[in-house]
Amino acid sequence: MHVLFASAMVAALVATSATPAAAQVADPAVAGPPAPAVPPEVRTGPLPAVLTLARALEEAEARSPALVAARADVEAARGRLRQARFRFNPVLDVEVENFAGTGPYSGFNGTETTVSVNQRLDLGGRRKARMTLAEAELAAQEYRFAISRADLGQQVRNLFALGVAARDNLALARENEGRARELSRVARELVDAGKEPPLRGLRAEAALAQATAALRAAEADEAAARRSLAALLGVDVPPTELAGSDMLAPPATVDAMATLDVRLAEAERVIADAELRQARAEGRLDPSVGVGVRQLRETGDRALIASLSVPLPVFDRNQGNVAAARSGVQGAEARRNSVLANTQAEIANARAALDAAEARVAALEGSGIGQAREALRLAQLSYRAGKSSLIELLDAQQAYASTQGELIAARRARAEAQATLARQAAAADAVDIGQ
Repeated sequence: MHVLFASAMVAALVATSATPAAAQVADPAVAGPPAPAVPPEVRTGPLPAVLTLARALEEAEARSPALVAARADVEAARGRLRQARFRFNPVLDVEVENFAGTGPYSGFNGTETTVSVNQRLDLGGRRKARMTLAEAELAAQEYRFAISRADLGQQVRNLFALGVAARDNLALARENEGRARELSRVARELVDAGKEPPLRGLRAEAALAQATAALRAAEADEAAARRSLAALLGVDVPPTELAGSDMLAPPATVDAMATLDVRLAEAERVIADAELRQARAEGRLDPSVGVGVRQLRETGDRALIASLSVPLPVFDRNQGNVAAARSGVQGAEARRNSVLANTQAEIANARAALDAAEARVAALEGSGIGQAREALRLAQLSYRAGKSSLIELLDAQQAYASTQGELIAARRARAEAQATLARQAAAADAVDIGQ
């Protein structure tokens, strides 16, 4: 009977302290960019033999272990938020007095049994402070997940640009090696005909050896670039070929205040504020109230009891944690300002680098390559006709190869600047953090 009564008292006390059902079902809005609640399966298996930039970005999203870890961190933060919403549990007390004594208290004749339920009241706002902190930590974790995706995308774009540059350098090295081989053949014929001294023939052979060595180095660089990209995607076997271009449509404008890094810094500042509020709430008084029933075995009578307990903040009022949290707010504000300044500088530098690279590409693709190609063609005709020396032809070949190399480097610099701007513009769909 005592247990049944205690159970009824617990149910009544919990019902009076619980929130309405509608309030329990409706979760408070949590700021931050959306992250999938159920992590997708990690893709395995080989990469496509021919890999484009769009496919590489898709494969990275599906395969990256870093994103798997970031998703797990988001789910952990969701679990902590759910835990923070729970109220304090009631406490059931059972006391048995006046038994196994002497005289009238021998045995269980004078036993008094008291069953009570005590509930700690959250008057200091501890639960609200816990929920606010957990919501801010979830928002920050969602921003970290978005940053992991954006960083991964930038890494893929940069490595793909490196691979495309290595591919184009390999094609250029093959072209140079073919010209050097043909030049060596022509030089031998001219030496055999007595139209060139043997020294010129040796010079052509040396140029062929250099071109062959450059070709082998370009082959190694191209294979290494494909392996590096495959390793980023978590695959041992690289794709056979990188196809297409590394071009991206750069964002027209990038607002530093809207970038993921600044928003994460804002979220961390909100966390610091929430920690300060929680530290202050921990220093406030939370009384506990209790109700129960006492039964006197000797007479069979019952009586209700009530209790109230209040902690006395004589020594500990959580002063140290409050001071530490206040300093944490100042530090978070300073870090946010630093992140904003660095982000603004990075955006400006990337925009300047993109403009410079585009100007170089336009100049080289316009008249630069055409002039170098025409100069090489005329030098080849003049050499075959005996009107110019081998040195002049080698200079023309070197100028053409150098111009082609500069164009490849300019295209890679353009792609990397575009990747940086795309990384900074990745916050377009992010949600503002509630204060």
